[in-house]
Amino acid sequence: MAAYGIISADSHFVEPPSMWAERIDKRFRDRAPHTVRGLHGKDGEFFVCENIDPFPVAAFFGAGVPSEMLPEHNKKGMEAAPASVWDPAARIQDQDRDGVVAEVIYTSMGMPLYMLDDAELRAACFRAYNDWAVEYCSYNPKRLLPLGLITLEDINAGVQELQRIAKKGMRGAMIWAEAPGDKPYSHPDYDPFWAAAQDMNFPLSLHILTGRRGTGINFFSGNLALQATTLHHEIERSLAVFVLGGVLERFPKLTIVSAENDVAWMPYLMWRMDMIHGRLGALTNTKLSLKPSEYIKRQVYATFINEPVFLKTLDLYGADNAMWSSDYPHTAATWPRSQEFINKTFETVPADIRRNILHDTAARVYGIDV
Repeated sequence: MAAYGIISADSHFVEPPSMWAERIDKRFRDRAPHTVRGLHGKDGEFFVCENIDPFPVAAFFGAGVPSEMLPEHNKKGMEAAPASVWDPAARIQDQDRDGVVAEVIYTSMGMPLYMLDDAELRAACFRAYNDWAVEYCSYNPKRLLPLGLITLEDINAGVQELQRIAKKGMRGAMIWAEAPGDKPYSHPDYDPFWAAAQDMNFPLSLHILTGRRGTGINFFSGNLALQATTLHHEIERSLAVFVLGGVLERFPKLTIVSAENDVAWMPYLMWRMDMIHGRLGALTNTKLSLKPSEYIKRQVYATFINEPVFLKTLDLYGADNAMWSSDYPHTAATWPRSQEFINKTFETVPADIRRNILHDTAARVYGIDV
């Protein structure tokens, strides 16, 4: 094990199903997210809420389950979930088992809620989650670092919620992986939100399955392999908007994190933006003082799980921007064999680069002191 502590820059809660109804604003209580067993005659327990596609809850805690066993695993209910769902002390024990000293923790069940059509209900769900996540992580705030959920139909309300959760101790926030088509992130209405996040030094994450265009709709009922393979495309489009739409030019200290979308595609996106902007930039209304790729290196970070191929592109994008993650306790997680994966994958990587990817970059982005 390395002399420094390994940080997971993208792990997950699995929210207790009763949490939403217990904490949501009273006027939404009868519409709160919840779970249902045997939905439509199917085996298992499903997370449901209004217009979103039901998710099997066991899919949120498939870490360490072999691929061939997943069909049966996904028929299980919350009784099969790890103790860390309810008990932060158990989560610390799972960190220790995996050789991890801190986790930046994202939602699980909150991801499909980004696709709720009722924006007020969505905002109420997010406030309930944010309060619960802070309380959970208060058990050990040096090792458990929660990220909040923000929706942006009402920009002023979004700024207020950003400020509220920062005061409560959260280290960053998720926004839509991709904004609505009629109001991309380059729209000036968002500028007060970007300014607030910049001034607060509050990283904003674009995580898979949270696009407002509905990428996650029918995720488990459609062609799962096809949809999972192409999920990062919405993040590519959003990053292009942030750069070529001038957002990162106007807000040079705004930090954006691409979460659980891998990294190896990033150098190609950087090259393509440079090439296209160099050829067609004069025909646009957006004036950039830097090459598009320079904004990415300056302000955009990305997490990866089990992606050794990206190490071949370290000279283009990597050591100072890429952050390893265990994805605990999701199906893609390297837990409880993260140390084995790390030692094998990074065996030939220079020590300083290895340390950046496994510890220093995440520590810098999120202010982690372990």
